[in-house]
Amino acid sequence: MQQSRFLDRRTPPHILTLVVCAGLAALSLNVFLPSLSAMATHFGTEYAVMQLAVSGYIAGTAVLQLVLGPLSDLFGRRRVMIGSILIMLLGTVICLLAASVTVFMIGRLLQTAVVAGFVLPRAIIRDTVPMESAASMIAYVTMGMSLVPMISPTIGGALNDMFGWEANFALMLGLGLLTLTLVFTDLGETNHLPATSFIAQFRSWPDLFRSRRFWGYTFTSTFSSGVFFSFLGGAPFVGTAIYHLSPTMLGAQFFLIAAGYMIGNFISGRYTRHFGTMTMMISGSLVSLVGVLITAVFLVAEAPWPLAFFAPLALTGVGNGLTLPSSNAGIVSVRPHLAGSASGLGGAITVGGGAALSTLAATVLKDEGGAMPLLVVMGVTTILALVATAYVRQIDRREGAIPTTDDER
Repeated sequence: MQQSRFLDRRTPPHILTLVVCAGLAALSLNVFLPSLSAMATHFGTEYAVMQLAVSGYIAGTAVLQLVLGPLSDLFGRRRVMIGSILIMLLGTVICLLAASVTVFMIGRLLQTAVVAGFVLPRAIIRDTVPMESAASMIAYVTMGMSLVPMISPTIGGALNDMFGWEANFALMLGLGLLTLTLVFTDLGETNHLPATSFIAQFRSWPDLFRSRRFWGYTFTSTFSSGVFFSFLGGAPFVGTAIYHLSPTMLGAQFFLIAAGYMIGNFISGRYTRHFGTMTMMISGSLVSLVGVLITAVFLVAEAPWPLAFFAPLALTGVGNGLTLPSSNAGIVSVRPHLAGSASGLGGAITVGGGAALSTLAATVLKDEGGAMPLLVVMGVTTILALVATAYVRQIDRREGAIPTTDDER
């Protein structure tokens, strides 16, 4: 591995740059969540329509990842990252100037390009280190990145109360410009064996599709992150319609699950090399399930406090922090020479599933039904993540943990 030198674009990027890229993507997803009701009022539309700014955005990022991974294998990680941030900045300007909800959604669609901040760091890391080290490094990147979803809804809610919902997108624009500058000056190319053609990258997909390990890791990632996406889809409704929280106080509740995610990532970064990726994935799903069950007990007991709902769900954040670095490292390690394509394809499936679960969570919630339907969605999703991890474990036990030939799939 070539030694990274900060702000030297002739060397691999510093880990701080990868954290910032991932953080910008996280900011674009959730900074305005406490403002959804205010935005619906501004554009004269229903909350369910405005919620498409979340679920539709997630779906858009899923589709885009199918392209970004192969593009980075063909043209390099650096060029694709810079181009993606530029498109995101254009979308942010459109959102700020939008006179109708339709124009606003077009801007949100362009903002999805920032998903490169999630896709490419995984491929960049896998370009430079082996699988177990990749899981640890991905954990440290996501630990640093998790500071953003920890504080951004709180900041977004405060900005909404002081200046209106537009202030959230002004913040995205400013931080996007700073990220573009950092990427341009620090992110050196790591893909030194580029693909021969764009079509050739898509032809590699059957190789991934035939890999049972790829599907096992991908479904583990999909259902584990689906717990969080379900929370994103339903928590704004729970906070405003059931607990009557202001945007600022609702944003503060998101701090808890993001803090849990940071803790889980820290544990992954520290101990994955020692305990292995399989142990981390199983432990993460079990911790998430415990968080959902504790919250369900409080709801059954009719505890009236918002913290009775939001605080135990911090454990689902811890669980995600334990599971996702290992499952993501597994996705890009099944075929290391296809790291970009695997990251994009696996990420698309993960985020596409998340979009569906986010929409489902928003759909099942009604004033008269309380918050329990959301917990049911989150609990079932966590159990499915455990099943997917058990599937990977079974393959490893039967055929050996390290793939060596095409037959192992």
